[in-house]
Amino acid sequence: MDRFIKLYAHFLLLTLGCLPMQGSLNVIYLNADDLGVMDVGFMGSKLYHTPNLDRLANESMVFTDGYAPAANCAPSRAACFSGQWAVRTGVYTVGTSERGDAKDRMLIPTPNRMHLEDEVITIAEEFKKVGYRTAQLGKWHLGEDPTNQGIDINVGGNTRGAPPTYFSPYQNPNLKDGPKGEYLTDRLTDEAITILEKFKDDPFFMYFPFYSIHTPLQGRPDLKKKYKNNKQVHADYAAMVECLDENVGRLMGALDELGLRDNTIVLFSSDNGGIRKLSKQDPWRAGKGSYYEGGIRVPITVRWPGVVEAGSTCSVPVTGLDFYPTFLDAIEASPSTGKVLDGKSILPLLTGKGSFPKDRTLYWHFPVYLQNYAGEEDQSRDAKFRTRPGTVLRKGKWKLHEYFEDGALLLYDLENDPGETHNLALEKPKRLQALKEDMYAWRKRTGSPVPSKRNPKYIPQKISTR
Repeated sequence: MDRFIKLYAHFLLLTLGCLPMQGSLNVIYLNADDLGVMDVGFMGSKLYHTPNLDRLANESMVFTDGYAPAANCAPSRAACFSGQWAVRTGVYTVGTSERGDAKDRMLIPTPNRMHLEDEVITIAEEFKKVGYRTAQLGKWHLGEDPTNQGIDINVGGNTRGAPPTYFSPYQNPNLKDGPKGEYLTDRLTDEAITILEKFKDDPFFMYFPFYSIHTPLQGRPDLKKKYKNNKQVHADYAAMVECLDENVGRLMGALDELGLRDNTIVLFSSDNGGIRKLSKQDPWRAGKGSYYEGGIRVPITVRWPGVVEAGSTCSVPVTGLDFYPTFLDAIEASPSTGKVLDGKSILPLLTGKGSFPKDRTLYWHFPVYLQNYAGEEDQSRDAKFRTRPGTVLRKGKWKLHEYFEDGALLLYDLENDPGETHNLALEKPKRLQALKEDMYAWRKRTGSPVPSKRNPKYIPQKISTR
């Protein structure tokens, strides 16, 4: 009887147009962890072996100027899944905002919220609202339980930002152990293929945030062996990149075998830039945790057979904040009543139909501290922090940084200076003023917090900046 009631209710929703009919568009969102924009072949890397990702890129539109909404894990994921800037969700960083040595922090940073609040409507909840089945595999990092945030099937996701180990036994309460020595990335892909088989007759949204290539650096032994004599790369890191690539290939192969290729959008990206001490992101400056280009540029590809031109590229700057409205646009759904979205649908760019603001301003606000990884090697503004409190924007080829501690304004021409080495603030006063007014107006409009209270533990010191 219960099954009959459920089937009848489903039929009523279909006839009322509240649920998508069979054969609707599916969406797979693949999100690598700490994979830098220069860690894949299709973005120019010659160090890492990524033939499957390169093939996916050749079947997709590649966004040459793709950005993460934040420079580290939790805030980037929170922004993508909520469709909102951190100033709305309060998720600015991982853990406390008081990172680094207290004596080196001039200001008391804005308090950080660890995860998305329950009232925040996620993109997964939007999919469920219109009848999609939903699954997530791997790193969730957005709350205690993904099934309370729009996910039907959760494999391996919880509050953790990194796995205790990449080898079974996994020490993960949300993932049953496999045979001893089984590799996490392989196992998650096995689970993803099983879910595809289960979902194949219904419209679905699959979010696959690989734990890889986040630390701990533990490459699969057979792949690590290939790189042990290669002094240009970290052997574990390179092995993890190749394993990630291999499993993306397996997943795409399963889509083909199940006949799901033509009605499935596949979006691939990363949550933030690569860790510079492990993988240099040249010509882009710095890496994960920094708001220089190396910390926020990420690979973004979108495959949609018959709609998106295979092998095409787009140089319009886009951000992970755009994914939420794009997915809704693609499945012809509307956001929940009252839902504020800070990105824009990139459907016009993908389809070549309609208009898109090519000169819009992108903003990043980080009223927090992130301690350094490797001092000068991080290529941040100073050797003690990857990030000090401030705001960054990009408009066209121009990039403006403002730091709250000393009021410094750094203006760069990304077209001629991708490494952000030559500050043009004094040479371009009119450009500086226009961008500064844009930044300040945005902060006022969004109520962005600007910390100003002095930290009593701070010890004044001369800091070498560049």
